[in-house]
Amino acid sequence: MKICFVDNTNFQYDSNNKYSEKLRGAETVLINLATSLSGIGHKVTVINNCPKPSMINGINWLNIYSNIKIENFDLAISNGDINLFKFANAKTNILFSHSIQTLEKFVRKKQVYSYLKYKPKVCFLSNYHKNNRSKLLHFFGEINLKWAVDEIFLKTNVLENIDNNLSIFTSRPDRNLKMLLDIWKKFIIPRNKDLKLLVTNNSFEYNYKSIIKRQLSDQRNLIKDLQSSRMAIFPGHKAELYCLAAEEAKELCVPIVTLGIGSLAERVEHEKSGLIAKNDLQFSEYIFELFNNYDLWRSIRNNLISQRGKNTWKKVAEELINQIKN
Repeated sequence: MKICFVDNTNFQYDSNNKYSEKLRGAETVLINLATSLSGIGHKVTVINNCPKPSMINGINWLNIYSNIKIENFDLAISNGDINLFKFANAKTNILFSHSIQTLEKFVRKKQVYSYLKYKPKVCFLSNYHKNNRSKLLHFFGEINLKWAVDEIFLKTNVLENIDNNLSIFTSRPDRNLKMLLDIWKKFIIPRNKDLKLLVTNNSFEYNYKSIIKRQLSDQRNLIKDLQSSRMAIFPGHKAELYCLAAEEAKELCVPIVTLGIGSLAERVEHEKSGLIAKNDLQFSEYIFELFNNYDLWRSIRNNLISQRGKNTWKKVAEELINQIKN
């Protein structure tokens, strides 16, 4: 099958930047899925803001701002913008939606004409994603996928020698980090000043020794921080449609505490991969529970260990092709 991905970012990237801190989840997904589709025998082209036209590991990278020839494809996948389908003629179009887009915003973003012209199927990442998008905006069909994590996470060893006083937040600061910091200051610090929270670098104002900023860098350093942590803490956010950060923590067998906002209620299974709280107070109690209750922590960790490596990008690629054919 001849497959094309189309993306447009204000920064340049190709698969040589796979572990770069500048990539967000959407770009990481594109690289991993394109690589896996190529790996199972499909001819893959990526049209995006790449540094230069090149062939990398069998994938043809073309710069969207150059004078490219519009080619015919069996499948075109647009990364977040229906208007990008104009760069490829395809039998089947799929939109990777990275937001819960209201009908009003859909119209305001000038997506209607392209939606009716290209008739894309919409890819949903969770029940939360599907249930919160207007049915009119997936009128032409849907596919349902679950993202995997980078291969580097699958190949990384799980450490036993961890910092038992360390928790970590690795999602974007706008994914309710401020909420987490407020809960930490109100409920955690007064009870135990030795517990630490390692958080993504941010602009919030606070001055507590137990809250530590981690500088954004490549994924190898992210893995080291996750490996060393007793737990990962993600409140969740209404814009969180899948939460790759949670999947990365799970793959490294780091139990999660969450409020289950957005898709986090689907990413975490209570007492199997973490703990899902109903309110701020219970959220703080669950944090203490995982710090203090070794048997519960070990039980969740062992369950995560038993699930390692079961979801790969190759399986995601195969599932995508299967759903298109059916």
